[in-house]
Amino acid sequence: MKEEQIEKLRGVVRDCVGKHLYSSAIFFADKVAAITSDPADIYMQAQALYLGRHYRRAFHLLNASQIVLRDLRFRYLAAKCLEELKEWDQCLLMLGAAKVDEQGNITDTKDYGSMYLDKDSEDREINILSAIYFLRGKAYEALENRVQARLWYKAAIKADPLCYEALECLIEGHMLTCEEETSLMSTLQFGPEDGWLSSFYSCLVKKYDKEYVVEAKFRELEQEHTLKNNTDLLACKAEYYHQCGEYQKCFELTSILLEKDPFHLKCTLVHLAAAMELGHSNELYLMACNLVKDYPQKALSWFAVGCYYYCIKKYDQSRRYFSKATSLDGTFAPAWIGYGNAYAAQEEGDQAMSAYRTASRLFPGCHLPTLYIGMEYMRTHSFKLAEQFFMQAKTICPSDPLVYNELGTVAYHMKDAIIFQNLSGTKEAVRWFEKTLVHIPSSVSEMWEPTVVNLAHALRKLKRYNEAIVYYEKALALSTRSSSTYAGLAYTYHLQDKFTAAITYYHKALWLKPDDQFCTEMLSLALEDDCRHGHRHLA
Repeated sequence: MKEEQIEKLRGVVRDCVGKHLYSSAIFFADKVAAITSDPADIYMQAQALYLGRHYRRAFHLLNASQIVLRDLRFRYLAAKCLEELKEWDQCLLMLGAAKVDEQGNITDTKDYGSMYLDKDSEDREINILSAIYFLRGKAYEALENRVQARLWYKAAIKADPLCYEALECLIEGHMLTCEEETSLMSTLQFGPEDGWLSSFYSCLVKKYDKEYVVEAKFRELEQEHTLKNNTDLLACKAEYYHQCGEYQKCFELTSILLEKDPFHLKCTLVHLAAAMELGHSNELYLMACNLVKDYPQKALSWFAVGCYYYCIKKYDQSRRYFSKATSLDGTFAPAWIGYGNAYAAQEEGDQAMSAYRTASRLFPGCHLPTLYIGMEYMRTHSFKLAEQFFMQAKTICPSDPLVYNELGTVAYHMKDAIIFQNLSGTKEAVRWFEKTLVHIPSSVSEMWEPTVVNLAHALRKLKRYNEAIVYYEKALALSTRSSSTYAGLAYTYHLQDKFTAAITYYHKALWLKPDDQFCTEMLSLALEDDCRHGHRHLA
């Protein structure tokens, strides 16, 4: 057969692959390879077999060729076949021996000195080594060696920043702490034309910077790089709103996004989380029904069912579905945390702690399981243990204001225990609460009203009455429905002998909570004190 005819047949194979006619592609690729015995044609045949899901046959063809260990493409495709066959140890053997250090740098590459039969293509390609490192990471993760998986994913993204899947696994698998993510981003070597990608990646990682910093990043991508209506970017922005506690804003954005792209699963997860916070049980029910119908084998679908039952306070059912989500995908972090929360909601501390500990082990870059373990210890008044776990959460994520709030709360409860730099517990509580307010990325919203009140309480205990009054008033500006804020403000005025103001605020507290025994008793005392004070002046 003439070379011209063979080239035409190669074109037919490529066209069949493009049209997803894989049996036709296999048929013609087999004939071309038989005629030429050219390694490139053998590779094309193996590729057609792989796409047609004939993994065992494709692997046999590649393995039988004498070039498999010399051409990285052959080796990589053979390993991909073993991946599909779930033969993970064999997959790692096929990929060759190599070592990686803690920073994701390859220290032993003797097996990767092979040639690479490059395609005659003008398209920009992802480095074959990056793809190999990524596949090694997947194999280690499948073998439940998440430590090695993390290192190989880092190696993959460092070898070629275009290998987005490696970054996705690191982020979604919560494999890196905030500091490690920042460090990794700074080591990536983007091409001169990849400025947009660098900005996009910086939006994907944990976002605890101040609001104006994060918003500037989004603006740059929307305006300079014309990605204003990109669904991935908008989902990322919604995730940021959720993280800031702006749940309504987040829910509105995800609702618009899901109208445009109803099967965007990352956006769906953020939408579910926002609906949970807002108590939109009807929305959760509809979402859960649709997800179970469309994706019965995905953990996200059963997680949505669990969220619905959690929202309507049927915690036993919610646990069942969170558990089902973890059995479908053991690396789906939200399901593990939901599972623990469902136990915690019924004060079943041991089971909740077990779920949180599993999550903490699986997701070393996620501080929430450690934070929730601390909360469980605090609920049982084990304040020292609670403090240890809160400090551990702070190490993983030093920018989350919620961590500082919990440290303040535990210090407040420990009162006179010396826990830091020889300061009393109450002084320490003030320090942590002030840090909480500093770390809030946007303006202080109603979500943070309890923190402001707690700070006022702590200042009052330190007899810093004027500062306490300032924070009580800030709390009332955020929410006027808290009787404890009015009571705290009244008591502070009472301690300053400002009886008229104290009486006014005791009345306001009792209007919101008429059966408040403390306010009732203190109001009587304030009235008596006011009378005595008035008599002294008359005398």
